[in-house]
Amino acid sequence: MGYRVVVVGATGNVGREMLNILAEREFPADEIAVLASSRSTGTTIEYGDTGRMLKVKNVEHFDFAGWDIALFSAGSEPTKIYAPKAAAAGCVVIDNSSLYRMDPDVPLIVPEVNPDAIDGYAKKNIIANPNCSTAQMVVALKPLHDAATITRVVVSTYQSVSGAGKEGMDELFEQSRNIFVGDPAEPKKFTKQIAFNVIPHIDSFLDDGFTKEEWKMVVETKKILDPKIKVVATCVRVPVFVGHSEAINIEFEDEISASKAQAILREAPGVMLVDKRENGGYVTPVECVGDYATFVSRVREDPTVENGLVLWCVSDNLRKGAALNAVQIAELLGRRHLKKG
Repeated sequence: MGYRVVVVGATGNVGREMLNILAEREFPADEIAVLASSRSTGTTIEYGDTGRMLKVKNVEHFDFAGWDIALFSAGSEPTKIYAPKAAAAGCVVIDNSSLYRMDPDVPLIVPEVNPDAIDGYAKKNIIANPNCSTAQMVVALKPLHDAATITRVVVSTYQSVSGAGKEGMDELFEQSRNIFVGDPAEPKKFTKQIAFNVIPHIDSFLDDGFTKEEWKMVVETKKILDPKIKVVATCVRVPVFVGHSEAINIEFEDEISASKAQAILREAPGVMLVDKRENGGYVTPVECVGDYATFVSRVREDPTVENGLVLWCVSDNLRKGAALNAVQIAELLGRRHLKKG
């Protein structure tokens, strides 16, 4: 006997990826409902590569009673309306928006990092999925923290336009084409031209000069991994369609060599170490697209601090940064709490 699963926001980039991953991983779903806003109602979406077509229903009129799990990828505003309704109806919500991440009664989960935290899901029947950049970073940090205790992290991100949704991807494509043919490349979704450029600004600015995206990486890392870790982030949008990259400087309480870190990462769950000190001996966003892993490359010792490492981290932000992590949470929830059959 399998689960009855709802995907809310199924027509978006992440929602479609959730359906792909549910199918790829053969998640035990007896029934799947795909929901979106009224403008998408009646359209059809393929369930992965199965050939099975699912008809989109209007989230406004959907009754969540009798459904087991709802994967939400609809943004904070719709989630604020419909997630509590789903949770109250007994359907466990796994939410990809930022709405519930810092709620003390809602677990914020990366299954390879803090699986035990899921045991608190029943307080609100809601589980939060972290920010895409946070998710891949903590997968790489967790085994190193266990080995030598991380005290400080300095991270610069290189985030793809798919993190801004379909509009972001369309803008990069259209601007690139326009520049090649001599047409104007006016920004619409982004604050400046994204084609052949980088923009050191993701989400809104806060009073201290950091952006909300940078703040998310700080507070989410502390909640997921360890509240004692000091974190500072600079988040940058780059002209890449899919795949987030991060340059991470890490300081430790205990001594740890690059070779020891490589050995640890080679065996770490969710991590794929690709670290050859030669041309092409590292992973870039192009290679990570469509993959489940968080790739780590260029592990080296930082000579400017006593116990420091530097590394390069790359992952498909639509997968591990969003859809894959949500499905992994659903799998973990099923194993620990919603056992069927």
